[in-house]
Amino acid sequence: MFAYLVRRLAYALPILIGVNLITFALFFVVNTPDDMARMQLGVKRVTPEAIERWKAERGYDKPLFVNSAAAGAQQLTDTIFFDKSIRMFAFDFGRADDGRDIAREIATRMGPSLAIALPTFILGLFVTVSFGLMLVFFRATAIDFWGVVLCVAMMSISSLFYIIGGQWLVSKVWHLVPISGYGGGLDAPRFLILPVLLGIIGGIGSSTRWYRTIFLEEISRDYVRTARAKGVSELVVLFRHVLKNAMIPILTGVVVVIPLLFMGSLIIESFFGIPGLGSYTIDAIQSQDFAVVRAMVFIGSVLYIVGLILTDLSYTLVDPRVRFE
Repeated sequence: MFAYLVRRLAYALPILIGVNLITFALFFVVNTPDDMARMQLGVKRVTPEAIERWKAERGYDKPLFVNSAAAGAQQLTDTIFFDKSIRMFAFDFGRADDGRDIAREIATRMGPSLAIALPTFILGLFVTVSFGLMLVFFRATAIDFWGVVLCVAMMSISSLFYIIGGQWLVSKVWHLVPISGYGGGLDAPRFLILPVLLGIIGGIGSSTRWYRTIFLEEISRDYVRTARAKGVSELVVLFRHVLKNAMIPILTGVVVVIPLLFMGSLIIESFFGIPGLGSYTIDAIQSQDFAVVRAMVFIGSVLYIVGLILTDLSYTLVDPRVRFE
């Protein structure tokens, strides 16, 4: 087990370097440091001196990848890529282009993002797995047929429709919750109920069909027929046998959303005005703040790799046949 973890962590390092390099290259293909300076300073009446001063203050006055004017190893180390990227591996994200500390902003905004993502993830998983089991229990009946039709219909509707429609109906017409904003403490649930509810509704269609397919594949296995032959009821077969043996593909699908638990939902946070990491990322992209974009991409990559490792380890808990050499 220990050797496996060491190998996975060793694999993660070049992946993070590659992701960092690709993000860096893509960003500076679209934007030069001069464009970033004009965006921050304002396009009108920006002098060349002000642009050069802005780049020097933030370390963007160096070459991107290779500093031909330097000697030895400084040709690679005295560059924007090395200066901005290496310290991230120590989780030192520096400051945004507007001067704010990125690590402090992430720590402050992580709470609202988790307040939305965790309930949406846990309740959504419970609802979709239960719905999928119900459709399999009533397979080849009208309930199964119309349940699949409902799932396809919900998959075909954009998540923006649920958000805008939910805001109009629940907030504008019924006046049950605020249409946007965020409050801390005991006032937070009023602002979180609607985003969480819409997040669950938006994922029911695709997730339920995915789980239904997994359960249908498991329910045709030999061990299920053996259990039925022994007189085990259909409900016990579903929950004790089918659900247990379907945990590996379920865990594999769950790992995809792990980064979103911390990174926040870009669309929901933007529409509801919630000061989380999702809206923070959107604002950074719009303002061309490379420091924030780079930090958020790096954190997302780290969380995804950690999620993959934890998922592999959890396989041993649900399936004793899985072993790591």
